Amino acid sequence: MEVKNFAVWDYVVFAALFIISSGIGVFYAIKERKKTTSREFLVGGRQMSFGPVALSLTASFMSAVTVLGTPADVYRFGASYALFFITYALVIILTSELFIPVFYRSGITSTYEYLQLRFNKPVRYATTIIYMVQTILYTGVVVYAPALALNQVTGFDLWGSVIATGTVCTFYCTLGGLKAVVWTDAFQMVVMIVGFLTVLIQGSNHVGGLHSVLEKAENGSRLYIFDFDVDPLRRHTFWTISVGGTFTWLGIYGVNQSTIQRCISCKTEKHAKLALYFNLLGLWIIVLCAVFSGLTMYSHFKDCDPWTSGIISAPDQLMPYFVMELFSTMPGLPGLFVACAFSGTLSTVAASINALATVTFEDFVKSCFPRLSDKLSTWISKGLCLLFGVICTCTAVAASFMGSVIQAALSIHGMCGGPMLGLFSLGIFFPFVNWKGALAGLLTGIFLSFWVAIGAFIYPAPASKTWPLPLSTDRCDPSNVTESVTPVLPSRPAIAETWYAISYLHYSTVGCLGCIAAGVIISFLTGRQKGKDIPPLLIRPVCNLFCFWSKKYKTLCWCGVQHDSGTEQENLENGCTWQQGAESVLQNGLKQESLAHVPGYDPKDKSYDNMALEKITHF
Repeated sequence: MEVKNFAVWDYVVFAALFIISSGIGVFYAIKERKKTTSREFLVGGRQMSFGPVALSLTASFMSAVTVLGTPADVYRFGASYALFFITYALVIILTSELFIPVFYRSGITSTYEYLQLRFNKPVRYATTIIYMVQTILYTGVVVYAPALALNQVTGFDLWGSVIATGTVCTFYCTLGGLKAVVWTDAFQMVVMIVGFLTVLIQGSNHVGGLHSVLEKAENGSRLYIFDFDVDPLRRHTFWTISVGGTFTWLGIYGVNQSTIQRCISCKTEKHAKLALYFNLLGLWIIVLCAVFSGLTMYSHFKDCDPWTSGIISAPDQLMPYFVMELFSTMPGLPGLFVACAFSGTLSTVAASINALATVTFEDFVKSCFPRLSDKLSTWISKGLCLLFGVICTCTAVAASFMGSVIQAALSIHGMCGGPMLGLFSLGIFFPFVNWKGALAGLLTGIFLSFWVAIGAFIYPAPASKTWPLPLSTDRCDPSNVTESVTPVLPSRPAIAETWYAISYLHYSTVGCLGCIAAGVIISFLTGRQKGKDIPPLLIRPVCNLFCFWSKKYKTLCWCGVQHDSGTEQENLENGCTWQQGAESVLQNGLKQESLAHVPGYDPKDKSYDNMALEKITHF
């Protein structure tokens, strides 16, 4: 493969991204130098507005894997990826209406604090460790995989980009804390959109305009979107994307520390919900850009596929190769696209470093040393950011020796997200579930999701289930075409055609439902949790939606939780319901002062805010 190297202007544009990102970290380090609490550093003083948080949320989960992988997916399998419009809408609605109210009103900093309040310490620590391992692995791969793809196509220095990414992210996370991460993410989100739009405009013009792109995509069967086949083994159908995709992304948005940490940093619950809904617009824009980039790329290569012909060696190199061809005579624009891809990487890595530092400080450091001074807490938080920055960068280096295991590592996010979603669902929606059921459910969910995912990695699903669309090499230069040898498939056990062939989007579904089923059964076998011992703020009474017509059945579904002992506002003001049964919930060692960590209610805004918490912590 001929490597097309960067020009000077490409390096200038790319370097500008790193300089501006670092500059934001320095700015907030200087601006916030007098605010020395770990709370200011890790959650921005809980006074963020919804705008930058919304942009940060979008940028954090639209990594370089999205920028490079989604267009390649559309190129190979068609535009059914656009159905994620539905998935994202369902995920944001469920997150904002079911999960955020519980996390926000309980005044927690680490998402896993909730598990100690609801169950006990072992459940909290087990979940925290699982989260830390999967986040470190995922972050390392997010840094390495796009750097490798870009290196093989553009000649962009592999280790230079890996080390620069890790260093810059660690630098501005350590200096500026969450505020620097959020505002840097907002800037990087803008860069991502500009990069995508540049490719779309120039690419569509190159093949005759948008109408020509759609016409060629239609002729190539790339616009067949709505496939209502209910077979869960099919890779992408309406049902696998809308159901399996919802479980997968709900594990990322609904209970993930990185998301929840940004939401609870907002000044009011209303701002937290607005951040999620405006983030939905950002997700839709990114998906729309990625899908049209894939269709434009297909229109350009429809008669000479660079992957099938052997010009490139992997699908994730399609987008960089397309960009280098498209902008071969326009110095600076390839650098803009690389900046677009690395904006996704920077935002994801920064969010992960900040979240890892937060859960480590809140779940381990504060539990062991509860009387740390504000100044020392801040320095420990910064030290943790530095530590995890180095660890994530080293993991990226280690990923280079993993070979094909990289693909497996990318699935860890979904494999762990499903069981965690199931665990939090047990706590929030099933009041009778006890800690034994919760822990057993988590382990069951992890086992099931890893079983199916590892089995699928060893025995990939047959083409009859993935349905890759045909690609042509009819007009390729014969001297550039490399004949591909059809691989000889090993003998496959019967389970490989069913259980292991399930769509990758259902890994989270399997983990979540397995966790819930096991948790409910074990709780009934070992003795149900008494509802009167659970503070109502920790439970979301969704049964009210289905039993609104009967007070008797609503009360029965509450399982003893005192939801009718007063309005939530009254409970927050007098603290009586929160304290009811608090001894049994908090006897695991949580400081009694955390009972004060209940945000206030603003009757005018009809929203909970963090001002009450701000005042309480200054007494």
